[in-house]
Amino acid sequence: MYAMAVGLVVRLAVIPFTYGEWLDPFVMEHWAFGRVARSLVQGHGYGNTFADTGSSALMPPVYSFLLAGIFRLFGVYTTASIFVTAGLNCLLSVLTCIPVCLIAQRCFGERTARWSGWAWALSPYGIYFSADWLWSTCLVTLLLAILFLVSIRLEGRAGLRDWVGFGLLGGVAALTEPVVLAVVPVWAVLSSYRLRRFWPGFVALTCMAMTMAPWVIRNYVVFHKFIPVRDGFGLELYLGNSGYSEHWANRAVHPNHSDAELGEYEQSGEIAYMAHKQRQALDYISGNKGWFVWMTLRRVVYLWTGYWSFDKDYLAQEPLDPPNVFVGVVLSSMALLGLGLAFRAGSGVAWRFGWTLFLFPLAYYVSHPEAYYFRPLDPLIAILGMYGAARLFERRRA
Repeated sequence: MYAMAVGLVVRLAVIPFTYGEWLDPFVMEHWAFGRVARSLVQGHGYGNTFADTGSSALMPPVYSFLLAGIFRLFGVYTTASIFVTAGLNCLLSVLTCIPVCLIAQRCFGERTARWSGWAWALSPYGIYFSADWLWSTCLVTLLLAILFLVSIRLEGRAGLRDWVGFGLLGGVAALTEPVVLAVVPVWAVLSSYRLRRFWPGFVALTCMAMTMAPWVIRNYVVFHKFIPVRDGFGLELYLGNSGYSEHWANRAVHPNHSDAELGEYEQSGEIAYMAHKQRQALDYISGNKGWFVWMTLRRVVYLWTGYWSFDKDYLAQEPLDPPNVFVGVVLSSMALLGLGLAFRAGSGVAWRFGWTLFLFPLAYYVSHPEAYYFRPLDPLIAILGMYGAARLFERRRA
């Protein structure tokens, strides 16, 4: 509780120094979640992500509706609504301490649990991305940590209700950020396998699919196409695979930064535009396979370390990268050390941690990374890092 209280105070103390940028007219106009939420509040339906073009499946629905509720209560793009959104993200981030401590205690013991709670409460990334990033990052981080904890408990004396709850919550997490589909079904399968009973996993995955079904049906009715959650992968693939390598994403070809791209989006419609971007990206990849492999390796390094380049032109765009690289390298190194020690100790959950760290970022390796994409893994990285530190501490004492 002390760690949570300190973490919340620190996060809330940062908001007054950062909230102003979200009131900038340019930022508001290009804040995708904000545009969808505004459209919902103003009665224009779920859409208008880049421009006033009508229905959209670009942004997942859970956080969009949550933000729309805040806008309805506190005003659209008002100082109050920005403060409330940032405060909510800070609260969600601090609440993640609970599953972090419970996971660490169950997997690695009391000392690791205490250290992990404080590590997450004072995590530089946890503080920054809750107080200064009005995206769904904090919500999906909390949901993923809860699901990881529940998946471990399913291997015990869990009843059918527990598996149903896991599936329903997994569906909510997928509708918050679909990348969780890379790991949540795997956790269900792992838990079923360890129990030597596969029907509970089938029940959980069925409940997960049922939770997502209304949104999938909505997308099919509106766009006459099967869209599981969102339809923007073609654009994401193109942003990282158009031949540009000075930065991890070529923002010059994004509709928010290019009148030509926005014009194509408005003229073609969202589905046709995304399909075209995907074809452009795949065409470039097929003709430049060596470049794609090299860029994929660079994206892997960036997500795990924060390093992309120390070129002066790049650093002019990303001036905080040098300290960020130091933090990223330290945290990732400690996590990998902890994971290695867990495997060496024969921990039953080591494979669950390992598969999660391997599978979750795969889509970002081949498309393009952003610093906040990796943040839902930070609670697990904190746990593994503190487990490694605790083991080293115990050896030193011995």
